[in-house]
Amino acid sequence: MKIAYVLNTYPQPSQSFIRREIHALEAQGHEVTRLAMRAGDAPLVDPLDQGEATRTAYILKSGGMGLARACLKQFASSPSRFRTAFRQAMALGKVSEVGRLRHLIYLAEAAEVAARCHAAGVAHVHAHFGTNAAAVALMSHTLGGPKFSFTVHGPEEFDAPRALALGAKIAASDFTVAISSFGRSQLCRWADGADWDRIKVVHCGIEPARFDAPAPLADGPRRVVAIGRLVEQKGQLALVQALAKTQSGIHLTLIGDGEMRSQIEAAIATHGLQDRITLTGWVGEERIRDELARAHALVMPSFAEGLPMVVMEAMAAARPVIATYIAGTPELVQQDVTGWLVPAGDTDALAQAMDHLAQAPLADLQKMGTQGRARVLERHDVANEAAKLARYMGAD
Repeated sequence: MKIAYVLNTYPQPSQSFIRREIHALEAQGHEVTRLAMRAGDAPLVDPLDQGEATRTAYILKSGGMGLARACLKQFASSPSRFRTAFRQAMALGKVSEVGRLRHLIYLAEAAEVAARCHAAGVAHVHAHFGTNAAAVALMSHTLGGPKFSFTVHGPEEFDAPRALALGAKIAASDFTVAISSFGRSQLCRWADGADWDRIKVVHCGIEPARFDAPAPLADGPRRVVAIGRLVEQKGQLALVQALAKTQSGIHLTLIGDGEMRSQIEAAIATHGLQDRITLTGWVGEERIRDELARAHALVMPSFAEGLPMVVMEAMAAARPVIATYIAGTPELVQQDVTGWLVPAGDTDALAQAMDHLAQAPLADLQKMGTQGRARVLERHDVANEAAKLARYMGAD
């Protein structure tokens, strides 16, 4: 089956789950065309991401004249379809936070996407995130392009469901994907009851072969690792505050980068934690696996999430997880079974959980890790999830 993936920016260091999904579909014999509106701003340190960048076509590189020609061709081909798509752009722009002019740009992008899909013989378009990529996929379909679906991850989409017109996008889609049962419940809030059946759960996946031999937990001082963009929703600032409250000498490695890095560095200095916290910036998947191998647990202090990939990766590496009790996370992390769950923003509870980790016998941590590994491999094998997605798309 010929599939096109439509994204706003791609690849990015935080989008490894999309790359894995695409690669799994290709391994199953499907042909995937990558169409991103533009390249991301973050440097690509992972060779796999660098390879994806060379395989991605960037729609905005067509320039204003190129997009205008695509619109004229679509109008000439079917004035009625183009007028319908124009009305969609106006309706979506009216309720959005970015306005109608931006949605006219999305319409032009949709015209280019529809033309490229027609030229490539694409049978189905899939977008990731319910934001502008889903709007482009919707209008591309209206212009005569392939049927479309989109995956909603959260939390951004759940912060502005009306402004993103999630209900209208779900109704127009062939199907819509949530990455957890919690995510599906949130989409049902904004969809007409008649459209609930088209909302499917397809988990983000991991590649089990990359975690075929988990490293044993090392004896000695406890180490934890946190991985993610350094932004407010990920809660790393609260994690620094919690670490300052711990009674143990636990060490934290913070992997990632972002707009809050200077604030986090200042908090580390304020609390005198320079010897107990290491900031790495963005690193490749090999380094992430190495850091997980050295760590005794992953800590995920997020305030808002979908279902974090790093939790899956840590569990596949047989590491317990300390996480906040939000969104889809409790569908994987089970209290005192595969890790610890704490209320989001509660730095005292987070500190206590890290102290429990530091005091727990190594055998108990190993048992938690083993149980977590079994759970994630059963639920999040990327090959199984990609095959499920392809079936929804109508692949044989």
